[in-house]
Amino acid sequence: MNPIRSTVLTLVSALALSSVVAVSTPAHAAPASASVPTSARSSALSSARAAGWQPRPASYPATVTEKDVAIPMSDGTVLRGDVVRPAHTNGTAVARRFPVIITITAYNKTVLGSGGGLSGQPSAPDYLVQRGYVHLTVDARGTGSSEGRWAAFSRREDKDAGEIVEWAHSSRRPWSDGRIGMNGPSYMGISQIFAAGARPAGLRAIFPQVPAADVYRDVVASGGQVDVGFIPLWLGLVTSTGVLPPAVAATDPQSGFGALIDHLAAAGTFTLPLLLDAVAGGDSAYDGTFYRDRSPSRVIGRVNVPTFLIGGEYDLFQRGTPLLFEDLQRRGVPTKMIIGPWDHLEGSSGAGVGQAGHGSLSELQLRWFDRYVRGVEDATLDADIPPITYYEQGSGRWTKARRWVGDQHAASYRLSGSATAGGGHGVLTAGRAAAGTAYVPPVPVSGLCTRSTNQWTAGVPEAALADLPCWSDNAANDRTGIVYETAPLTSATRLRGPINARLYASSVSGDGMLSVSVSDVAPDGKVSRLTGGWQVVSQRALDRTRTRYLDGQVLQPFHPFTRSSKRPLTRGQVAPVDVEVFPTSAQIGKGHRLRIAVQAYDVPHLLPTVPDLPGTLTGLTIHSSAAYPSVLTIPALG
Repeated sequence: MNPIRSTVLTLVSALALSSVVAVSTPAHAAPASASVPTSARSSALSSARAAGWQPRPASYPATVTEKDVAIPMSDGTVLRGDVVRPAHTNGTAVARRFPVIITITAYNKTVLGSGGGLSGQPSAPDYLVQRGYVHLTVDARGTGSSEGRWAAFSRREDKDAGEIVEWAHSSRRPWSDGRIGMNGPSYMGISQIFAAGARPAGLRAIFPQVPAADVYRDVVASGGQVDVGFIPLWLGLVTSTGVLPPAVAATDPQSGFGALIDHLAAAGTFTLPLLLDAVAGGDSAYDGTFYRDRSPSRVIGRVNVPTFLIGGEYDLFQRGTPLLFEDLQRRGVPTKMIIGPWDHLEGSSGAGVGQAGHGSLSELQLRWFDRYVRGVEDATLDADIPPITYYEQGSGRWTKARRWVGDQHAASYRLSGSATAGGGHGVLTAGRAAAGTAYVPPVPVSGLCTRSTNQWTAGVPEAALADLPCWSDNAANDRTGIVYETAPLTSATRLRGPINARLYASSVSGDGMLSVSVSDVAPDGKVSRLTGGWQVVSQRALDRTRTRYLDGQVLQPFHPFTRSSKRPLTRGQVAPVDVEVFPTSAQIGKGHRLRIAVQAYDVPHLLPTVPDLPGTLTGLTIHSSAAYPSVLTIPALG
């Protein structure tokens, strides 16, 4: 077998296997990485049962599916969708119109099926259908049984999303009453944002799980280096499922054959050239129109339908999901968000959503769609479910908030003294800092044995090796770089939101990457990685108009990441580099230590482009003094 094809099939098989693991997880069970205390789980479930709202029982005993229904787009391309309808006991469809829930997938609805894992249905899509909805699952342009060439959220594909909604809204569909909702995770969640941004007739509410906001910064090149963990895995998944013979070929050979030819062509004209160009340091390695077109942040300002978001603290879109929530809330759109201790597969499956105390994923979708799609009054919805429900690392508590950032204050910890790789720790202090330096060596395996590896391969490694200590203890990896940490805290410190590490750096080569992790160090020495951030030194330029500040301190830096903004350091130059550390929620307990660790790599998550590789081979030096005030700034609560 061709070795490239073998590798792709192996990756797809691993992802499919992990989806099966997600399906088999009970709807209220804690994911392996969550470390949720039994008392916290019991409390959450009790509060869910104690709520006044209760899910209504099924109205219909069965469902029936019509496969590969033709959905023509305005340019003549035919997409294909499976329509699941309520049915009588004998399997015949109920002859009446219902509200419709739409899912748009790039993962081939026939291959991956419509339940579990990447489809975001921990029980079955039949849950909503048996309660009076029709469910329409559509293969995105150029994938599965749909015609056309796939180009990952191109402007044309975004237009498709709105047209699919309007097609289902039409009175010509005998099973549709014209009221539309959308659901699904990841790609399917992003499609919902683009569909809602088009403001199609009939769309009343959406329920995106783990969606992105800014695809360049969220996942493609976090910090300016190219993601080689998830992106090849994802592109391989879509391409491999896309080149399988479409199921529609048996009933419509002309459409099926044409779709297969287009799918094969897309692999050679879009997927492979995109990867090669990025790795070679071409335009795809930098932010620009290509990524802005494909980012939900481009259209989120047009979304005006009620939106329920699910996010994960170890998710690929850990950064982006809260940004979508904040935009919607700021404009007064009815919106809620649950963020749990989940990686991408766990957040996609939704199996742990019940831990938040508001019911299972299926129950939440039923409640949301009943209220906003069917228009059923729900007087206690806002009282029962706050705007934000999130899991707090360290304490293991599910907590609530009205705003993601707004009631915090900036707490700054100076890097103090010198540090050496392998164990000579520096000090992290809220007081005066002592002058010092720390050399960050270029260790090309840094990041390999960490939660970062699992996060940026979508959760596949942990699904296969759940008990590996790497996922829960960052101590070994921290020794491949330099560490600064506080003295044991005399009282607990709580934080929620994005973090900034401003590090004054110099480099013999003029470049390199700062890979930062922020951790909680327990009295017994266990290092729990809370979150991470990355920044290429030559891409340190700040767009201050898009940078977020808290109490006058940079909290969430925004770097342009363009070719023109690239500025290598000159020999002997020491410059501040703001590292965007992705948002999280945590409590650092009394007696614990707050730690920042810095490495020069994060493998297999990120790698430099070929032209930038030489600049990463000499390491970097971090400076701390009155003249070079390197500092970690957190959004502290209380």
